[in-house]
Amino acid sequence: MKDQSSIPVNPEGTGKTFSYHDMLWARDKTWEAVNAIAAAIRPGMTEDQAARLADQWLADAGMERIWHGSKIRFGKNTLKSFRERSDPDVVLGDNDIFFVDLGPVWRGHEGDAGDTFVTGDDAQMQACRLAARRLFGEVRDLWLQERLSGAALYREAERLAREAGWRLNLDIQGHRVSDFPHGLYKAGALGAFDREPSSGLWVLEIQIHHPDRPFGAFYEDLLLA
Repeated sequence: MKDQSSIPVNPEGTGKTFSYHDMLWARDKTWEAVNAIAAAIRPGMTEDQAARLADQWLADAGMERIWHGSKIRFGKNTLKSFRERSDPDVVLGDNDIFFVDLGPVWRGHEGDAGDTFVTGDDAQMQACRLAARRLFGEVRDLWLQERLSGAALYREAERLAREAGWRLNLDIQGHRVSDFPHGLYKAGALGAFDREPSSGLWVLEIQIHHPDRPFGAFYEDLLLA
């Protein structure tokens, strides 16, 4: 019997059921969920209440399963990376910031999308929210135009964030998605990938921190040519 550890792993591998069309469908369905759930989140909620709301929405929408749990962060918890635990009992305020990060599986394919939202009219929170989206777009454009590696994309993301006056959280560096489960391919982080990432297989994650105040913003989406 061949030693399985000696078989090379393709970090851009996919399964027999993989469909580019279904990846796009899963992406669109996940974005529908992000925006609908964000619209239902109200000041006075806790993160746990918002996460239960998200899970119910996804179940009602016919999600097959999750590949990562719904991650919703309020206020100072928007500074936390994915694996860090939220500070407990944080309640969303009337003039506050939050993000929604979902990882459902639809039609056997992994969706992953996240965006930041603001309650109230705090100008710096609005600016932070828009900056995360803008930085995502700038880095995606570099990928499209210059065919950079995943590692180079995050070097550029750090530079662009710094030049714009924000701090990039380099603990968050993107990842693979695929037909479920993408973890079979042991692809590692996009920020460590030394080749040009292919369209429809990698999620670019951007998390920035305000330079002085205790909040940040998050945006992620599938890299698509």
